[in-house]
Amino acid sequence: ALKAVVGSPHVSTTAADREQHGHDESMHRCRPPGAVVWPQNVEQVSQLAALCYSQGVPIVPFGTGTGLEGGVCAMQGGVCINLTRMDQILRVNPQDFSVVVEPGVTRKTLNTYLRDSGLWFPVDPGADASLGGMVATAASGTNAVRYGTMRDNVLNLEVVLPGGRLLHTAGLGRHFRKSAAGYNLTGLFVGSEGTLGLITAATLRLHPAPEATVAATCAFPSVQAAVDATVHILQAAVPVARIEFLDEVMMDACNRHSQLNSFVAPTLFLEFHGSERALAEQIERAEEITQHNGASHFSWAKGAQERSRLWAARHNAWYAALALRPGCKGYSTDVCVPISRLPEILVQTKEDLKASGLTGCIVGHVGDGNFHCILLVDPEDTEELRRVRDFGKQLGRRALALHGTCTGEHGIGLGKRQLLQEEVGVVGMEIMRQLKAMLDPRGLMNPGKVL
Repeated sequence: ALKAVVGSPHVSTTAADREQHGHDESMHRCRPPGAVVWPQNVEQVSQLAALCYSQGVPIVPFGTGTGLEGGVCAMQGGVCINLTRMDQILRVNPQDFSVVVEPGVTRKTLNTYLRDSGLWFPVDPGADASLGGMVATAASGTNAVRYGTMRDNVLNLEVVLPGGRLLHTAGLGRHFRKSAAGYNLTGLFVGSEGTLGLITAATLRLHPAPEATVAATCAFPSVQAAVDATVHILQAAVPVARIEFLDEVMMDACNRHSQLNSFVAPTLFLEFHGSERALAEQIERAEEITQHNGASHFSWAKGAQERSRLWAARHNAWYAALALRPGCKGYSTDVCVPISRLPEILVQTKEDLKASGLTGCIVGHVGDGNFHCILLVDPEDTEELRRVRDFGKQLGRRALALHGTCTGEHGIGLGKRQLLQEEVGVVGMEIMRQLKAMLDPRGLMNPGKVL
C-alpha cells in the first residue's frame, strides 16, 4: 500500500535503511522502523498519513538525523517518513523578507540560494540540518542572541495532521509579520518534535545580510571571568550577533581537530554585524569590557575566509570533542538559564564535571544563557553510562532550580520527559496531553517522545 502511494523505488524495508533511520547523533540506542518511505510532495504525505493512521501504524518523521535527543527512534516500529526529497524553495518574497520552503531544504542550501538577494536566514544550529527538522525541534544556535530562534522566525506552516488533513497554521499563503487573530497555531507546531503532525512547508522570516562582519576570540583566566564578560557585554547593550563560550578542554580539542593555534583557556568567540562605522564602535566597547574582565590573547578575524575558518572550528566542536576519546560515543545535553544566573551554573557545572571523573567539555551560546556539556562515554560500560545520565539529570535540575529550562534547543525527545514534567508541572503536562490527544487521538505520531 505504501508503494502504491509513492512508487516502489521510494519505499525500503532493507536492514541498512531501517537502521540508518532508527537513530540520530545521540547515544540513545537504535530503534529501527518497519519501513522507510520517501514522499515527493504534500499530496503523498497526506495519503501516507491517512493510510498509516487508518491501519494503526506509528508514523515517525525524519529529516537529516542530526538531532541529539533520540527524536527519530521508532519506539514502536511503524513507518519512517523521510522528507528530505521534498527539497524545493517554493517562493521568495524579497520585499516582504520571507521565503517558503519544503521541509527537506537545508539551511546552507537556502543561504546559497539567497546569496545574491541581499537577504539571509540566520538561524544556525551548526549542523546543516533540514529546515523542517529545525522547525520541529525549535532549533536555534550561534546567531540566536541577535536574530532569535526558529520560534521567532517561522511565519506560517503547512502541516499534514495525523489522519491526513492539511492545515495552514496562519492561513493559506499568508506571511504577515504579526497577528492578533486567534490562537497561535504556528507556535504550537514549532518544537512539537513530530508528535502532532508532519511539516510539509514552512514560511520563514528573512533578514538583510549585514554590510560588514567582524569576528574575534579572546581568552580569560577563568570560567567566571569569561561569563562575567558575557553578562557585561549584554548589559551594556552592545549589539553582538554571536557570543559563544568554550572551556579550556574544548579549546584544546578544537586546536587539535581544526588546526588552530588558539591559547588554551576559557574563551569567548564573538561576532559583530553592521556598518563599518558601527562595527568600530561595537568592537571598541566589547574589547574594553572583556579587558576589564581579564581577557587576553585577542584575535580579530575580518576577512571572510578567516572568519569562516574560525566558525568552522566552533561548529566542528562536536567532532573535536569525540576525538578526545576515540571509539566512544558523545552525549550532549543542554540547559538554559536567565542570564543573571549563568555565571553561577557554569562555574558549578565545571566543578561537577571535574568531580564526576567523566571526560567532557563545555560549550555554549552564552548570549542566550544556553550551554552544552559534551561527555564522552563507552556505550559498553553500564556504570559509566549511569554516571553520564545522572550528570545530565543533575544539570537539568540545577537549571530548573535557577528558574531556567532543562533544554534550550535540543528538545525533550526520549531522555528529558521526566525533567519536562518537573519544569511545567502537573497542570502543564495535563494540558499538553490533552492537546496531543485532540490532534492525535490514536497516539501514532512519533510515539514515546516528549510526553
